[in-house]
Amino acid sequence: MYPTDTIWGIGCDATNKEAVEKIYTLKKRHDAKSMLILVDTEIRLRQYVKEVPEIAWQLMEVSDKPMTIIYPGAKNLAANLVAEDGSIGIRIPDDEFCTKLISKFKKPIVSTSANISDNKFPETFREISEEIKEGVDYIVSWRQNIEKPGIASSIIKLKINGEFSIFRN
Repeated sequence: MYPTDTIWGIGCDATNKEAVEKIYTLKKRHDAKSMLILVDTEIRLRQYVKEVPEIAWQLMEVSDKPMTIIYPGAKNLAANLVAEDGSIGIRIPDDEFCTKLISKFKKPIVSTSANISDNKFPETFREISEEIKEGVDYIVSWRQNIEKPGIASSIIKLKINGEFSIFRN
């Protein structure tokens, strides 16, 4: 479990099917409901989607808050992480800790809120349930005492043709 540029997340190697399954089990979440991943750079983004629509670069450039983009054509990821329509949600975090973690790991990491599925996401570390804390293999000690509430990212789903839908603003 680790802090992100939005809220505390549960994460793992996004290319490892067994690790992804462990998160679904911990969150009591059906695996038909995809989770998002974090990558550290635009170059790494291209390794996990077949094509990045031009509008994605424009949206990232003008966004003034964390934004997750759901891309069509996921590739090179654990199959149980990819949505039924072949899409995957990806965010490039604006957070030094996350960027360094991903860079050193050299792979994308899953980032899903540190809560049981369908429960309100915790806005601070203190609000994370004991069930979640006890269910993870490791908890990063950095930023646990910050009381400023985290906010979830906006979520936008793109199509190759440039059309998009806003899921969460």
